[in-house]
Amino acid sequence: MKASTLRPRKEYSNARDVEDLLQDYFNQIKKTPLLSFEEELSLSRLIQAGDERARQRMIEANLRLVVKIARDFLTPDTQLLDLIQEGNMGLITAASKYDYARNVRFSTYASWWIKQAITRSLVNKRRTIRLPHRKEETLKRIQKSFSYLSQTLFREPSTEELARDLDMRPSEVERILSLAGNIVSLDTEITDESGTLLDLFEDLTYSPDRLLMRNCIHEETIGFLETLLEKEKQILMYRFEFYGGKKFTLKKIGEELGMSPETVRQIEIRALKKLRESAVDLRDYIEE
Repeated sequence: MKASTLRPRKEYSNARDVEDLLQDYFNQIKKTPLLSFEEELSLSRLIQAGDERARQRMIEANLRLVVKIARDFLTPDTQLLDLIQEGNMGLITAASKYDYARNVRFSTYASWWIKQAITRSLVNKRRTIRLPHRKEETLKRIQKSFSYLSQTLFREPSTEELARDLDMRPSEVERILSLAGNIVSLDTEITDESGTLLDLFEDLTYSPDRLLMRNCIHEETIGFLETLLEKEKQILMYRFEFYGGKKFTLKKIGEELGMSPETVRQIEIRALKKLRESAVDLRDYIEE
């Protein structure tokens, strides 16, 4: 199969070039005769047996079907040549998977693969961040339901109403809708302002006041722990990640200190009660 037959060239500089390329392509694919149903079934048998020439013939005889379907997806911001190329990829897949045992015309079977290939290419090009195909389909269902309920209720439907209509969980609807948000560059200039969107966001990667506050709280906490009995102090330090940032379970602490998990729990409760009564000064650090 000639590459120029399957993939129309995309090198064009103006509308006239595009028109000429399309016409050349149409003239070229018209030379291949259409297949009868019997011929399609015969070619399918050969394809399943590994005959590459049979697969090429099946594809070439149906390139006009791709053009017909691609025209339905044409919009002001798309090129017919691009749509045809993507549709041809779907046609190739259909030719490989077509099964004569289904006893259906190849065009009926291939149309779905061609439309899917074109649709996915359009979605991927229009969205900044690509969504998995299933999530994209779910998003379309939500948008369709939103449009229907808006007309029925004469207002925007709530997330719960959308979820009921689609038999989905509200949290799932919210998650899919959040994925559909537009992407805005942080370098976008602010209207009537001298600056960008990035200037509005606080940079917390290094915050001396927060660091000082955290260190003060840590030091004060250690000071209050020193007022407890040694086992009370040890248990709280194990439980609240003072040892290497790792929180120990009651069982693990019991093994370390040679006591039962229940004893550890009782000591922890008693120690926390003591701290609540004596650590009033720590409120100065957390109150607004």
